[in-house]
This record gives sequence, structure tokens and C-alpha cells, in this order.
Amino acid sequence: MNALSRRGFLGALAGAAGTGVLAGGAGGVALERARDGDATVAFDGEHQAGIATPVQGHLHFAAFDVTTTSRAELAGLLRDWTVAARAMCAGRPVGEDGAVDGSPLAPPEDTGEALDAGAGRLTLTVGLGPSLFDGRFGLADRRPPALVDLPAFPGEALDPARCGGDLAVQACADDPQVAVHAIRNLTRIAHGRAAIRWAQLGYGRAASTSPDQPTPRNLFGFKDGTANPGGDDAATLAEHVWVQPDDAAQQHPGAAWMTGGSYLVARRIAMVVETWDRTSLQEQEQVIGRTKGAGAPLGGTHERDEVDEVDPAALPASSHVRLAHPSRHGGARMLRRGFNYVDGSDGLGHLDAGLFFLAYQRDPRHAFVPVQQTLAAQDAMNEYVRHTGSSIWAVPPGTSPEGFWAEGLLTGAG
Repeated sequence: MNALSRRGFLGALAGAAGTGVLAGGAGGVALERARDGDATVAFDGEHQAGIATPVQGHLHFAAFDVTTTSRAELAGLLRDWTVAARAMCAGRPVGEDGAVDGSPLAPPEDTGEALDAGAGRLTLTVGLGPSLFDGRFGLADRRPPALVDLPAFPGEALDPARCGGDLAVQACADDPQVAVHAIRNLTRIAHGRAAIRWAQLGYGRAASTSPDQPTPRNLFGFKDGTANPGGDDAATLAEHVWVQPDDAAQQHPGAAWMTGGSYLVARRIAMVVETWDRTSLQEQEQVIGRTKGAGAPLGGTHERDEVDEVDPAALPASSHVRLAHPSRHGGARMLRRGFNYVDGSDGLGHLDAGLFFLAYQRDPRHAFVPVQQTLAAQDAMNEYVRHTGSSIWAVPPGTSPEGFWAEGLLTGAG
């Protein structure tokens, strides 16, 4: 397990709980008001919340190793997690009413640090790693073919301690303490059945999934995610993000449980910010392929000018924007909801900082893998970044009000 530095946590303490009442269509995500000044995101629905949901301000992502070898205990863990997650996403404490007022001789059911914080638009999203299908739980024949082991990419500097895992939970909230509280309580509930393998805090969203959100900036100072699909664009999400019934049935009859789900690739990308900060503005813009101020593609005028319609002579062939554009990859798109991170320093005067990249997609074999193969081989940005962590997850569909995470997989339904 990687320790989360105190500096990294404090670096995430900028932001406030969101307010307002919104409705999202494509993701089946509805925002409801729990009480004045506190918005909640509906937990149950066709798809898990935290994917097409408008991106919150803070992230706590945790990967777990399952320590039990019992399929029944694994199912029990996911049931218990779902009950707790449903409560926390509604702004309620874990356990029965009065969860911190129980027996003085027993630990409280809720750790208590978020009791007065409200829901903070908390979403909790679970993923299943390839290693969960290794035979321990009798699930090997139900592993979806799209849940591939990611290939090695040129230039990677992966730390094994920041890679892989059996289960993942992505906690996003507008209040960092709410997100940390959620992972803390799920970790406590998992005791004896699963333990944290690695974790990552993130702040300052580095993508937007709603046209109502301005395009954020990454730690290089450039707008990031201009062309990200909208979370309310049902047609685009169906084509590029959600697993369709024919996908699962054609790929593998045992993978039909993934219908309505998605696949998540998570990458920890360290940025060499000190070198970048000494680089001329002209070179920075040529590396990215956009102007640093307005965010327009080079050769264009406005941020949302189409990259493939500007003068190709103005946009370097090795620029990140040009190489990553869907026109280079058969139209493949991903729904990104990454976060910046700063985890202190390396002890040599360099910030341990970068992007925690999160990308949801219908099939990684046709989206992330070919895009990253191109970027790893040709992207001018490679001089300034290092991929230090990597994982891939099957993200099951959403739950019914009485259901639990990954129920279709573990009960044999669907």
C-alpha cells in the first residue's frame, strides 16, 4: 500500500460543497437536494454514478486486494459496501441512525469525520480488476474479453506498488473530507475480506463532463478535455462509453453481466513541472497543440474549433492534440474525468505532481490501447511526463434500489 502524504491531502483541501438541483439524462444520474446547501447524486440507476456525472472537485481513488478466497464472502463484501455507499451518497452516516451514539464498548459504525459535511455530491463507483477473474472465486469463465491486460507502452516507468488490484472504488465529491471519509469507511468495512493495495488523492478536476462546466486546466497550465463527450449526450455515450447488449453477447456469453457498464483505465502520470516551467511559451504550445490562454488549436481562433479542420501546417505532427484526436483512431473516444495531484516532493527539490488520468470507454481495445500506443511512440509531451501507475477495471452497470454492486456477476444473473 502506498502511504498518502499529508502534503498530498492538504493539497486537496481547496473547494467547497456544491449546491443546486440538476438532472442528467444519459447517465441516469439525478441530483436531488438533501437539505439546504447540500446536493446529492442518486446512487441507483441504469449506470453507476460517477461516470457521466458532472465532475466534482475532489477524488479519493483506492484499489483493493481481496484477501478472502470465498465467493460468498466476496459477494457479502460488495453487498455491505453497497449499503454503506448508498447511505453516504445520500448524506447519511454508515450504519443505523445514531451511528456514532452506539455502545460505548464498541467502535462506532461510522468514523464520524463527515457527519456535519453533508453529501457534497459524493459519488462512489466500483470497478473489478482482471486479477479478480484468476480462478479464486470461480469467475474465470465470466471475464469479459474487453477486460484486457494492458500492454507495455514505450517509455513507461511503472511502479508495481501503484498498479493493479482486484477491486477499485472511485470516490468523487465537492468536499475532500467527504471523499476521504467514504474510502475510509469502506476500507474499515472490508477488514478481513479486502485491504487497500494503493490509493490516490486528486483535486482540481482536469476534465469536464458537462457543457455547464468551464474547461479546467492541468498542471501544465493548459485547458484539458475540451473535446470530452458531454455527460448528457446520450447518443455519444451509447456509442463510446456504455457496454451494449450485443457487445457482451458477441464477445463472450458469460460476460452479459457487463451490459450497461463501462471500462475504466486509470493512469498516474507524473509531470516534470520544473523542466516544463523553463520551456518557452512557443514550445509549450507546439507540444500541446493549443494556445495556452484561449485554448484554441494552433491554426484556429477559438477553443472549440475542430482540430481536424485547422490548417495542418500550423499544428505540429507530434503535438499531443493532433495525435490524440479521434480522427487518428477511427473515431474512438473516451469519457475522461481525471484530477490533478500533488503528493509532496521527491526530496530533491522537485514536486511529485501530475495528472491522475481516468478514462471510461466501451472497449479499451479500440480506444485507450491504440491511442496510447500512438502517443507513447510519437507524442512530443513524452519529454515532460512519465506514466508511473496503471490499472484497468470492468465497471459493472448500476444497481436497483435493493441490489448491490456486481450482482449480475456474482449471482449468475444477466
